[in-house]
Amino acid sequence: MDQGAMEATDTSTVSYGIEPGLRFASLLDGHGGCKRQLTMEEVCAWKPGEGVIWLHLERDHPATADWIAHKSGLDPFVIEALLEEESRPRVEPVGDGLLIILRSVCATSPDGVTQKPADIDLVPLHLWIDTDRIISLRDSGHYITALRDIRLSLEKKKGPQRSGDLLALIGDKLVRDLEPVLDAMDEEVDELDELIFHGEAGEVRGRLKLLRRRAVQLRRYLAPQRDALNRIEHDDAPWLAERDKLRMREVIDKLMRYIEYLDAIRDRTSILHDDLSTVISERIARNSNRLAALAALLLPPSVVAGLFGMNVGGIPGVNDTWAFIVIVAFVTITSIATLWVLKRINWL
Repeated sequence: MDQGAMEATDTSTVSYGIEPGLRFASLLDGHGGCKRQLTMEEVCAWKPGEGVIWLHLERDHPATADWIAHKSGLDPFVIEALLEEESRPRVEPVGDGLLIILRSVCATSPDGVTQKPADIDLVPLHLWIDTDRIISLRDSGHYITALRDIRLSLEKKKGPQRSGDLLALIGDKLVRDLEPVLDAMDEEVDELDELIFHGEAGEVRGRLKLLRRRAVQLRRYLAPQRDALNRIEHDDAPWLAERDKLRMREVIDKLMRYIEYLDAIRDRTSILHDDLSTVISERIARNSNRLAALAALLLPPSVVAGLFGMNVGGIPGVNDTWAFIVIVAFVTITSIATLWVLKRINWL
């Protein structure tokens, strides 16, 4: 089953990927719903006075690149940024519109199966928004649950009414998807802490390394995303209402809390790494002490065996039958005394 078909199973009234490169094109009715779904031919014939249009496209599809470059009517700078391969979160005002690049955590696959933490991906979302048009692009191999939820809310007549309303809702949904990811990471930290506490450090090292890498990767993109959303809040675009800015401010506050939460997780992983190093060092020291104690116990018998095993004249007790018994008794007493001394100095 391809991705478009799996997405279509979310609801009987929502369709995706009908045309190459186009996930969907919705004409908002200004009351929280959609007037109708558009084809690419209807998108090209659309006029601003007909209502706000939302196009969701696959960035890496040739048909999308052709439409963006030749039929969208966008500024060349905007076109290049929307189709860019590598991107970091940022916001650039161009005329009355905003070029916005964000990152979303894709924690759920199209078939609804939650991915393992190691499979968490950061999905780039490229946006162009002005008074009458919203163009969103994401790669065909990724999936953004936030956009799906907004699309479903439009089908239920409970969605955004304007461009600014849609932008604030996108920001809110993208930040919302961070919470289960961070919760899962926090639970994994607790689990690793328990494993170290109970002395089961064997499987901790690899998992801890992956967890720290995920924390660093998330932090790398969430910090500039916070700055990008903050710039949106202070932009003076005419289609951004005061209510949209207030909602964006709440999104920024929530994102800042999540960044602090992520920093706390990263600090806890550093502490766990130190604890793991301490446990391993103590284990090595304990094993070294045991080897040293074993060597100390074997030292007296080795010295006696070495002395009496020399092939030279003058070895006492060579012709006495009781000599062997005496040597064994001496070695036994010496070993017992060595064992007592080692216990007194806490080597055993």
